[in-house]
Amino acid sequence: MRRPNLVRLLLLLPFLAARVLSGQAPAASPLPDAVSIRALGADLFQQSGVTGMVLVVVRDDQTYFFGYGETAPGSNQSPTQDSVLRLCSLTKIFTTDVLAKLAADGTVHLDDPLQQFAPDDVTVPTRTRPITLANLATHTSGLPRELGAAPRHTPHFTFPDYRTRWQWLPRQNLRTVPGTAAVYSNIGYDLLSDALQSAAHKPYAALLAERTLNPLHMWNTTFFPSDTQCGHLLIGARDEGPCTVTEDTAGSSGLYSTATDMAIWLKYLLGTYTPAIPAQAPDAQSVRLLPSDLISQVGLSHAGDPTGVGLGWIHLLPLDSPSHIVEKTGGGAGFQTYIALNHSSHTAIFVAATDGSAEAHVNLFEAANNVLLAAAGLPQLPPPPPRPVVRPRHKQKAAAAPRPHRHKTSRPTAPPAQ
Repeated sequence: MRRPNLVRLLLLLPFLAARVLSGQAPAASPLPDAVSIRALGADLFQQSGVTGMVLVVVRDDQTYFFGYGETAPGSNQSPTQDSVLRLCSLTKIFTTDVLAKLAADGTVHLDDPLQQFAPDDVTVPTRTRPITLANLATHTSGLPRELGAAPRHTPHFTFPDYRTRWQWLPRQNLRTVPGTAAVYSNIGYDLLSDALQSAAHKPYAALLAERTLNPLHMWNTTFFPSDTQCGHLLIGARDEGPCTVTEDTAGSSGLYSTATDMAIWLKYLLGTYTPAIPAQAPDAQSVRLLPSDLISQVGLSHAGDPTGVGLGWIHLLPLDSPSHIVEKTGGGAGFQTYIALNHSSHTAIFVAATDGSAEAHVNLFEAANNVLLAAAGLPQLPPPPPRPVVRPRHKQKAAAAPRPHRHKTSRPTAPPAQ
């Protein structure tokens, strides 16, 4: 087994020593070059036990891409910048980007009740107060994580559809008063995209393309992969079923993309833009709730203990810390995905990895935070408390805890290979 902390420490010693000797701020210190960042990614890949992995690092006007492992088991081909990836729950921060834009132009307001955008024959449940768009975006609606298990052989990220979720919603009893507790909710985000669709009077996929994807020239980010794109989809250690249209979960999890497009997205999120790439409005990433504002939170700690909850975003460490991170995790359909931003150094990373057959020795999200900080020339985070080792899904026993990074309900059985 490799020793990731030692490897990263050796790589960082020249940069940390230079900072101590010179007394300069992190931004003025020598920063890791492409060779060092590639090595950090390679260590993350090895310790994660995954089949294939892509890493994109953006730092100011520099962009680095690295591919590790294989596009599929036994392919002997490394992932490229044009390999197709499932973004999984990173889709949610695209949804909140649209939400923030529609709120800025007055099309919606964050405190608008979901009932305002519901079908005419649907009554949205309430508990003391109504569910608002902000509640959906911060996982504080009182709704559960999922509507329920998908029918057998349903392709990933195609359930539930619009009709199913709106028929289900009126029968629900909210678990908590909206705005008082956080429970990570995929169904909440699909309802949020439905509300935005209703407010804008156009299909949500078209709305996302018009307001976000097309202006950023993210031509390979889609819910409607072509046969050619599906042929370039990374494949993990087990059959995860067909590559297909995922518009039915457009708000929560359905997007496909590439490393090339995600580099553009990182620059947009950081605000290191050119005339062709504008910056995201700062309030789209800002803290909306503090953990102390909530009576409880479930499902928001995959990458570390939150210090703030935003519109789909989770904040780690105090806001005034140079190492403050704004992040979003994703997982499902054989993928783990992650975005993390450090605004103080204008540095961001994107990671996408496919499930492997080897044993994992790190939490990919927490380890990726240290890759981000290393690329920024900042110290690593303190080691987290011990957690159960995550093992490949096909080796788990029936009594084992579910993998914490899964952001969509797995199908009862995998569909036939296609």
